Amino acid sequence: MMAESAAGPVFQLGRPRFDQSSFLGRLRHFVEIIDPSTLFVSQEKLQECIKLLDDYKHGTLPPGTTDQQLWEAQKIKQAIIHPDTGEKIFMPFRMSGYVPFGTPIVIGLLLPNQTVMSTIIW
Repeated sequence: MMAESAAGPVFQLGRPRFDQSSFLGRLRHFVEIIDPSTLFVSQEKLQECIKLLDDYKHGTLPPGTTDQQLWEAQKIKQAIIHPDTGEKIFMPFRMSGYVPFGTPIVIGLLLPNQTVMSTIIW
């Protein structure tokens, strides 16, 4: 069990932020993974997050860095960067892109009374 401060759990690189032994912890974990706000992260913000996590690995964190900042940096990096290749994942193929990019397709496929043309398009 992770020790928790008033702001949240103590940061652990590569570990889930929420307790995976409870339903609520697993739910919060997956809600964080599919958070669509990570689709709008700028390249500069992504680089800042990567640098912050690298600084954490090397023990050279800037003074005043909080666990909350580290959790947010890890969330952003994990949402955008492929863990094996280290490359950015194309937005529609990210977990956070599943709902905004997939929902219109599902709705289109489920429309009733489709014509031949709408079937071809969908």
